[in-house]
Amino acid sequence: MPSRIAPLSISAYTATTALGTGLAPLRQGLADSRSGLRPNDFGEPAEQRLATWIGRVDGVEAVQLPPGLADWDCRNNRLAWLGLNADGFLNAARAARERYGAHRVAVIVGTSTSSIGDTELAYTQMDANGLFPPRMRHSELHTAHSLGLFVQRALALTGPCETISTACSSSAKVFASAERLMRLGLVDAAVVGGVDTLCGSVLFGFNSLELVSPEPCRPFDAARKGISLGEAAGFALLENSVAAPGAPKLLGYGEASDAHHMSTPHPEGAGAERALNDALARAGLAPEAIDYINLHGTASTKNDEVEAALVARRFPAHTHASSTKGFTGHTLGAAGIVEAAVCLLALETGLMPGTVNSHTPDAACGPQIRLAPAQGEVRHALSNSFGFGGNNCALIFSKA
Repeated sequence: MPSRIAPLSISAYTATTALGTGLAPLRQGLADSRSGLRPNDFGEPAEQRLATWIGRVDGVEAVQLPPGLADWDCRNNRLAWLGLNADGFLNAARAARERYGAHRVAVIVGTSTSSIGDTELAYTQMDANGLFPPRMRHSELHTAHSLGLFVQRALALTGPCETISTACSSSAKVFASAERLMRLGLVDAAVVGGVDTLCGSVLFGFNSLELVSPEPCRPFDAARKGISLGEAAGFALLENSVAAPGAPKLLGYGEASDAHHMSTPHPEGAGAERALNDALARAGLAPEAIDYINLHGTASTKNDEVEAALVARRFPAHTHASSTKGFTGHTLGAAGIVEAAVCLLALETGLMPGTVNSHTPDAACGPQIRLAPAQGEVRHALSNSFGFGGNNCALIFSKA
């Protein structure tokens, strides 16, 4: 088992989802059990849209990047810019740059689609010579590292820069990577986060796997019919505990890659449980110490069944566990950072969300999985993120 880690302070964080831009609408939506999902209105032509529900962020199309960032213009980076400007995060990151130096602040972000939506669009707009439109000829825009490079440029940072793409665990694993860089003394702070936008490859790709629900997703419901896809942007600033003593902490993390199947979890949740065990060990906690669990809870048949069984056998009945996918949709590579933000809000406010849209829990669910929100003291919160291919990550956050 891994040894304990020194806690890291999360001195600023933000999330932009289908519920709105920034933390305030996210918090209010969770408190009101109000879903941000809506009938699919994404993609052209309209008659070819999938009959499903999505978590779309309003205002992305209207975002204009500053002149110095114009070469990076694409829908994913516009959503990133919208997210960076929420909750004063941009100023917090710039203050960290001044405090430590641009070369001592890392950028570590997660995404599963990056700018692929605009690459798809570019192929439909090639000229007679087979060239992309002029605005789409910036080669780095069409890479998996587009998001990381854009955020680093937007924040004028020069330290290590990583883009992690491990499907739905991408922006959870950014916290683990940041902790290692800081523990090794390579950086003094890290901007971590994740951004994923809706695009044809995502919607039609998941539909081809028969995973997309024709109705708003119902995590852990006995009659669930699949996932609702969404988009989101979220960021957090990690510093050592001395620099921000009153901030919430990253207390532990666990990662595992069970490689059981390309898209189906291990039937006994072996990789997920290994990630959980490592997170608890690094945090120095027993399962009984966890007050709130943000479940991966995608509303797909097998994922929910396996996760519900894991929670039922490892946590006491009083633990409050819920999935927030029904609020935001499954935001893929951005799910980890958004749900980390939900955990941080729980620590800050005592709000433990319910599982919106769900009515009748699956028989595999134990008493931990709650459909209604609750209010109480949250000292330690766990966030689960389980990606395709068995890329699993568990994060534990704590009050200061």
